[in-house]
Amino acid sequence: MSGMKRNVVLALAVAAAVAAPAAFATNGYFAHGYGVKAFGMAGAGVAYPQDSLAAATNPAGMVMVGARKDVGVQLFNPSPRSQESVGGSLSTGKNESDGDFFFVPEGGFNTMLDANTSIGVSVYGNGGMNTEYKTNTFLGLGAGTSPLGVDLAQLIIAPTWSTKLNKDNAFGASLLLGYQRFKATGLEAFGGNSTDSTKLTNNGYDSATGTGVRIGWTGNVSPTVTLGATYASKIAMSKFDKYKGLFAEQGDFDIPANYAVGMAIKMNPKMNVALDVQKIEYGSVKSIANPLDAAPSGATTLGNDGGAGFGWKDQTVVKLGFDYKYSNEWMLRAGWNHGSSPIPDSQLLFNIIAPAVVEDHLTLGATMHTGKSSEVNFAYMHAFEGKQTGPVLAAFGGGTSELKMSQNAFSMSWGWGF
Repeated sequence: MSGMKRNVVLALAVAAAVAAPAAFATNGYFAHGYGVKAFGMAGAGVAYPQDSLAAATNPAGMVMVGARKDVGVQLFNPSPRSQESVGGSLSTGKNESDGDFFFVPEGGFNTMLDANTSIGVSVYGNGGMNTEYKTNTFLGLGAGTSPLGVDLAQLIIAPTWSTKLNKDNAFGASLLLGYQRFKATGLEAFGGNSTDSTKLTNNGYDSATGTGVRIGWTGNVSPTVTLGATYASKIAMSKFDKYKGLFAEQGDFDIPANYAVGMAIKMNPKMNVALDVQKIEYGSVKSIANPLDAAPSGATTLGNDGGAGFGWKDQTVVKLGFDYKYSNEWMLRAGWNHGSSPIPDSQLLFNIIAPAVVEDHLTLGATMHTGKSSEVNFAYMHAFEGKQTGPVLAAFGGGTSELKMSQNAFSMSWGWGF
């Protein structure tokens, strides 16, 4: 089997693994970083590519990392909780989702066609969300089963071409092949407000596919400073037919566009600092952005073109990371990631099933060089507990709703140059 064929087989195997159940929610429902090295630097990498997952952040970086392969896995543990204090029919009290552990694989390879051009493939989990409450908050509305929750997982396969325009500038482009799967349970209480209550909840997993593009640039503006910029289009996904009575536009759930700028500074021969600012356009996807106005009697009907969603707004994320060459064998990393919650206080109730309220993340990481062209990478992320409180609509009984979430994740990968 040729080297290229082996690489394709590797990518497909990783893709199959990533398509398995996985869940995380850090910057909204996007992962905070891709590739274990960037993961340990708070996700910063627009101007600082380090491995063959670089295309997930900025495809221009692939030509800078050279010929290499990377395979990694993340162990993720979210801890979402909700608490409702209402004067009406909703279940009242503390309600905790099971804090399960999830495995999130990723991988990639990159091949140099010549000294200035590369092609490669990056395979990664773009994001996701998982909740499973044993007590259904909405049972008091007259219908429902337990558990209450959702399971969303998104996979992207990104074939990438990258080239050096000259000695200081590079450009890259990726085709984004998106796959996602979803299920919901326990939402029967909203059947009277759905365009199709048989396509609202408890229908098992459904899947969707779509395509988009990402482009990017990096440029050395001085011997010690590199800049970068990248843009990923909205990935227009096929519809979740089993849930066309839940999501706006008859089951549409596109992956939102996002863009970022970044800067990397070589502080000295041993230390680099990277800073990224990213914008995620959650507000452009109706099924994510449309608000739940008033329910159950006067709600914007679930499933139609203007159907109620989660009320999310666009999110701006700041990622600051650094690495330090401790010795010839060890590189150390750390970072801080901040993104304000995309959920308005008025929209907390429906977001019990998608409590993306964490804002601040601390990351640590390291690389151990095990040979001339091989390495093992480690990273840890702690998302500090996010807490958000807001009013419950009068149609639900009034009062307040409170969401909390914290997260921990540990990642490990193996990389080889060839």
